[in-house]
This record gives sequence, structure tokens and C-alpha cells, in this order.
Amino acid sequence: MIELEGVPELIDPVMICAFEGWNDAGDAASTAVGHLDREWKGEVFASLDAEDYYDFQVNRPTVALEGGVRKITWPTTRLSVVRADTGEKSRDLVLVRGIEPSMRWRSFCNEILGYAHELGVEMVVILGALLGDTPHTRPVPVSGVTSDPDLARSLDLEETRYEGPTGIVGVLQEACAHAGVPAVSLWAAVPHYVSQPPNPKATLALLNRLEDLITVRIPLGELTEDSRAWQLGVDQLAAEDSEVAEYVQSLEEARDTAELPEASGEAIAREFERYLRRRDGQPGPAGGHATESGGLEGGSGGPGAPYLRDSSTGHGRPRKPSPKDEMAKDDAEDTGGAAEDEAKDVAEAKEADSAKGADDAKEADGGQGTDERDGEDRGGDGDEGSGSDR
Repeated sequence: MIELEGVPELIDPVMICAFEGWNDAGDAASTAVGHLDREWKGEVFASLDAEDYYDFQVNRPTVALEGGVRKITWPTTRLSVVRADTGEKSRDLVLVRGIEPSMRWRSFCNEILGYAHELGVEMVVILGALLGDTPHTRPVPVSGVTSDPDLARSLDLEETRYEGPTGIVGVLQEACAHAGVPAVSLWAAVPHYVSQPPNPKATLALLNRLEDLITVRIPLGELTEDSRAWQLGVDQLAAEDSEVAEYVQSLEEARDTAELPEASGEAIAREFERYLRRRDGQPGPAGGHATESGGLEGGSGGPGAPYLRDSSTGHGRPRKPSPKDEMAKDDAEDTGGAAEDEAKDVAEAKEADSAKGADDAKEADGGQGTDERDGEDRGGDGDEGSGSDR
């Protein structure tokens, strides 16, 4: 039996989990949960017994001096609770942050779900980050997946179809499904060529997507500026190596080609809704703000940025048009030519109709002219409509 002392009754609680290790490329997911804990001053109310789940030769304890006293900190998973209060809406978040366990994964998940049940958690959101073939100059792709078909429909998520090795994120989501607890996993794709932590751009992207999911505005603090600085730093490193620069450009072209159809009205509407939510909040730094996927509008390498920065001149290098661009151009020219021919045919038809109408009017006038003149000679008693033809 789990005993919770000092934890008040929670308001619409959502559990948010992240685990360091295999599921946490660039430490993006664990940093996101740490950001929530720091911004809303979380209070730890429980921790899992490290002896049950961790191999200390794999995840070693650390020692530190506190007031001249040595203290050992054991690797574990801790739970804290924060109140997300933005003035417009309040709800409680149960934050689960730790290290992927070395053993007894099913018992580990059951213990976390025991806390979720006791706290009345309505939904579990598990954050993860993976390495992918994505350029650092584009918005970070964040995918939301679930094992619950109803949740997929209501929240516009994908049903997971992944097959292959999995980590604690996949195991915990499956455990939630079996326990009847709604669960969602949010995955951020981190460029594999800059996989070392930290990656504030991926962290920012996860928080933006989480904000949409839990419908609570999340204070971003310095994350937006940190994301911009990170991207500029990678820009400079890429510009110093021609092979890396060419590789990044090839990833950009592939990404732009694949996502061209995604510039839809629905995507624009989602971005506008985020703007409305943040309009009365803290403004972002001058020159850009966080986009839905964690990119920076108005900054180097933001959405649609067609270049890599050249460190020698400070100018951008134009991106070569992709095959998709050329196809779009040809389609536009074909469509434009067809529209021009159609307009010409319509104009000629209207001109022919006008000429025919004039001839008909002339014939009709010829039959009435004598009557009108006779009417005038008789004192102007002719037909009013005929008189107007003069």
C-alpha cells in the first residue's frame, strides 16, 4: 500500500515522466521535466528504492560535500508535484524524473502506476527523444503516439505502429494501456550529428507540444534564447567543415521536400492559436519566438530558412532548389497557361453574344421606327419605351 503524506488533493492531475538514458537523446526529455520542476518549484514527495531497480556498476552513486559532510546520492526515480497556475487555468502536474532502470521493469512500471492511481491521475504523458536524420536548422519534429484509439482520435495523435527494441518509455506506455490509464508518448527527433547534451531546441519543442496537450501555458524562461544560441553555435561549427555543411544542406532539402504538403491551413491555425494563448504572457526575445515545433521564427535557421551561415562573410548561402520546387514551378506554369486559354475563350464567347444582341436590337428598331415617327407627328403620343431608344 502506497502512503502519501503531505500531498493535498490534486486538481485535474496529469503525470509527466522522463527517464535519462536510451530514451533521452541530448537529455532533451529529462531536461524538459526538470524545467517544469524548477519553474513551478516542485516538491518531492516520493522516491523509488534504488536497490530494487538499479545496477550501481552501470549507474554509480555520486558523492558530494555539503557543509563539510560527505553525502552519497543514489541513482533513483523521484516524484514531485507542482501546481501549474497561469491565472487562467490551474491544474496539478505529477512529475516523474529518473534514470531508466537496469532491472525489474514491470515492477518499476507497476509502482509508478500505483502512485498514479492513488493521486487520481487522469492521463500519463511520457517524454522521449531519439536520434534522427533531421537538420538542426529546421523545427524539431515532435511526434505524439498512443496505444489508445479513442485518445488518438480525440487528441489528433498517431496510434503507435512501432516494432523493434524499446526502452522504459515504451514499456510504461504499454503498462498504462493494460491498466486502463490514458497514456501519450511525445518524441522529439534530435540531429544525430549533434547528439551530445544539452539540446535546448529539442527541449523547447517538447514543452511546446506538451503545452498543447495539457492546455496549460508553460513559462519558457530562458529556453528560447538558449535554443537560439545553440543553433547559432552549430551553424558556426557546420560552416567550418565543408563536408558537414553539404550534409546538412542535403538534410534540409530532403526535409523541405517531404514537408511541403504540410503547410496546410490546419497547421497555420494551430500556430495562430498558440500565438493567441501567449499574446498576454511574457514576450520572447527580440528577433524571434518559439514555433510549434521548437524552431525560431525571425532567427537564423528558422522555419523555411534556405541557407547555412558562412562564418567568413556572415552571409547566408542560398539553398539549391529541390526537385519538389521545380515540379511545383512547372505545375504552376501549366495551370497558369490553361487558365489564360480558358479566359480567352470566355471573352470571345461574350463578344459574339454582344454582337448578336446588337443585331437583334437593330432589327427590332427597324420594325418600330415608322410607328415612332408617326407617333411624333401626331403630337408626341408615341410609346414611352420606344421614345427612350432615341
